[in-house]
Amino acid sequence: MDVAHLAAVDTTRAARVLSEVRSAALAGQRAPVAPRPVIGQSWERMLRRGVDPDRDVRSELLSREEVRRRRESSRLRHVLPVLREGLLSVADVAHHIMVVADEEGRVLWREGSAPVLRKADGLGFEVGADWREDVVGTNGVGTPAVARRPVQVFASEHFVRSHAAWTCAGAPITDPRDGRLIGVVDVSGPLETMHPATLAWVDSVAKLAEARLREMHLESLERLRAVAAPVLARIDGRALVTDRHGWTAAVTGMPYVRRLTLPESVPAGTRWLPALGPCSLEPLAGGWLVRAADEPAARDATRIVLDLRGPRRWSVEVSGGAGPWTRELSPRHAELLYLLAVHRAGRSAAGLAQDVFGDPARRVTVRAEMSRVRRYLGGLLEHRPYRFADDAEVDVLLPDDPRDLLPRSTAPALGRYRASAAGAGDPRTAAPTGYG
Repeated sequence: MDVAHLAAVDTTRAARVLSEVRSAALAGQRAPVAPRPVIGQSWERMLRRGVDPDRDVRSELLSREEVRRRRESSRLRHVLPVLREGLLSVADVAHHIMVVADEEGRVLWREGSAPVLRKADGLGFEVGADWREDVVGTNGVGTPAVARRPVQVFASEHFVRSHAAWTCAGAPITDPRDGRLIGVVDVSGPLETMHPATLAWVDSVAKLAEARLREMHLESLERLRAVAAPVLARIDGRALVTDRHGWTAAVTGMPYVRRLTLPESVPAGTRWLPALGPCSLEPLAGGWLVRAADEPAARDATRIVLDLRGPRRWSVEVSGGAGPWTRELSPRHAELLYLLAVHRAGRSAAGLAQDVFGDPARRVTVRAEMSRVRRYLGGLLEHRPYRFADDAEVDVLLPDDPRDLLPRSTAPALGRYRASAAGAGDPRTAAPTGYG
């Protein structure tokens, strides 16, 4: 059955036919028309998993803080302008809304027609809601995530009865670096707003979003290539520089390899890699220097210099076998790295949360920030507890007046450091109290 064509000609008749198909399928009877394969397969999954077709399930919404954390950590945030430009203007006129969910089916953004947004509230289709297929049944967010293809769900093709007055068209968005699903973009609205071209439209915009992510990846490799050039110029033998996902930025002494297969968690040191065999890995800003084992790895100790002398700009400089590199720090990262420099034995997420926010319960926020720090410091930072690597030499450059240390920081621990160090003369002697 060509649902899109039938609905375009007669929406009411299409909805009635699909209702009969759904009722027959759920009752185990012969349906007047077979459901579309993608819908039939979804219904079978729902029946196997025991989803109740007559129960309107409302998931517990994520907290505002968790929604904000997911937004900040999701690569979807980079393509929101593409999605908005491609979908919102038409969606608003056509009485649709645009919904963007992460790979776990959690709604992170929702925009469009105000009346339709209010109707979506009535379905629990809200920011922070869980719209995985095995939670709320066949739908335009969860089903494309499972099928890994664009899917339009019209009227009673929704497994749960309360969604039958709705039409949805969703397309998955994947990360071009590794092919992993990072989310789904969906256009939804009341039944009468269905259009046969909606699915192709949403899929096209999703592909534009993926193209933007691909472009960003190439730009990041270009930046890494600039870092790699002077490093590789000093090396005789086989070596290459890759990003954190193994994509090659530059090589020397060997044929070009497009990508290395790296373990999910890559520590610095000697590793066996399928393409090269035994290798030594050294962290670079945004990537790795990989030396084949037939070349001696540099034995120079790694030195980390945390420069906190300025009132508004701070940086971390790393020098070692891979050569020096520097990265400017955000205020939050400057706070966290300073705390770890003070606590060389390590600090738990709760301890850092107490130091920075005065609230040990804010561990999730700390873990998200530390995850970002480890993206560029890599193996130079350990976790459980968070700490600098034992073999790294860490120096902190401080302002002459302790009161000028990160002056805009409101972290309780920094306040104590300033007050204590003003008398002691050196902020590094002022250890905080609280959670370890």
